[in-house]
Amino acid sequence: MHQDQSDHRKFLSRRRMLQAGGIGALNLTLPDLLQAEESTQNTSRAKSDAKSCIFIHQYGGLSQLDSWDMKPDAPQEIRGPYKPISTATPGFQICELMPQLARLSPLYAVVRSMTHTQSNHIQANSMYLAGRENPAADDPSFGAMVTKLRPSNANVPPHVWLQKFGGGAAPPDHAYLTGGRLGLAHAPMLIGERHDDNPAASDFRVHALDAQGVTTQQLQQRRSLLKDFQRRSPLKSTVEFEGFELHQQRAFELLQGGEAKQAFDVDKEDSKLRDRYGRNPLGQNLLLARRLVESGVRLVNVVAWTGLGVGEKFVSVETWDMHGNADVGIFEDGWNGLPFALPRTDQAVATLLEDLQDRGLLDSTLVVLVGEFGRTPIIRKGAKRIGRDHWPGCYSAMMAGAGVQGGVVYGQSDKHAGYVKTNPVTLEDFTATLFAAMNINPASRLSPDGFTRPASSGTAIPLLLKSG
Repeated sequence: MHQDQSDHRKFLSRRRMLQAGGIGALNLTLPDLLQAEESTQNTSRAKSDAKSCIFIHQYGGLSQLDSWDMKPDAPQEIRGPYKPISTATPGFQICELMPQLARLSPLYAVVRSMTHTQSNHIQANSMYLAGRENPAADDPSFGAMVTKLRPSNANVPPHVWLQKFGGGAAPPDHAYLTGGRLGLAHAPMLIGERHDDNPAASDFRVHALDAQGVTTQQLQQRRSLLKDFQRRSPLKSTVEFEGFELHQQRAFELLQGGEAKQAFDVDKEDSKLRDRYGRNPLGQNLLLARRLVESGVRLVNVVAWTGLGVGEKFVSVETWDMHGNADVGIFEDGWNGLPFALPRTDQAVATLLEDLQDRGLLDSTLVVLVGEFGRTPIIRKGAKRIGRDHWPGCYSAMMAGAGVQGGVVYGQSDKHAGYVKTNPVTLEDFTATLFAAMNINPASRLSPDGFTRPASSGTAIPLLLKSG
């Protein structure tokens, strides 16, 4: 391409190009034009106001009726045993098990009208990870898309996943651990493949950053051999090959440098702060997430597994799948019950918000707390205990920081929190809003032709975003 064409691609808007005589005169296709315009927008924004995200997955599906959208006037078999308490936002009430988050309500927004139609865990998780109701098998996750559109230059992994999904409800690995069609370069670094591999354990260590006895000189020699092989490979012009090359280059840099090891070392944190977060997997993973964001990681996913009670044996990390089928009822004090899990989540998430704010990071860090769906209004007897079943028709989500307008409650459910009454929010619109909160254009093109496959086909919700 000639230099004058390159300059036009960088500095002329689509409208000005058309005014200048049409895209054909510049030998540019419409996909070229859209890609150039989007690239220019994203590049300029990335330099000035790039934001990070801590995405907390309430795997299994939190009950909206026992958390963000209580119905105290409903019959007992619907409302449950808990009482609502007032937050710092007038007229906004949440569950009594979340007093710390009630105090911090000016920092976050709650959506009470999330909705889709899929009640199967595996499919629902795949849908909300991709941010669309009908995801393709190779659709990238939200985290992969963010790291593609807002790459990080720090010598740390740009995308990290803390605590792997586990159990029969887990989505396939390709839905969140591969980068999808964006390639391996945008896959997350997984920490916590086993349930006991998390920073709440006394022997926690990130083995992926170990050079395992290999010296720096040996690493450099291996890197040189690999680069020589790549130069000779007939595949070197493919997207897959370039993605692999970037992936192994980053791996080499991480092993050679010390920044990533420092970021993952939660033992460097003050013990009092660790206690504030909570000495459980969720609390310590959120503290680790804050350290990672502070060091330059763009997207940290955290599965909200709150651990085990005294004497409990591990069953699954599906904390929020509270059917009453795992020897713990939804209202019982055990790993799969609200009295155990919700106060620990309240403590950990509230401390995260305060910690980010104290460090001046909240305005540049989006915090998301949501599951794949909600729970049924009717409480029923499960196989072993009392519980609520899957319910995608109406559920709640929380978001804070970055470009989110705090103190907002968006959407209404009906009198039993079973169906959306006003302002339904689809997965597409929710994801578009998250992109917008991070100053990313939801319509950014992610296909090789620069024309098809926008990051999100949804529309961002203005009332959830800060103006200007």
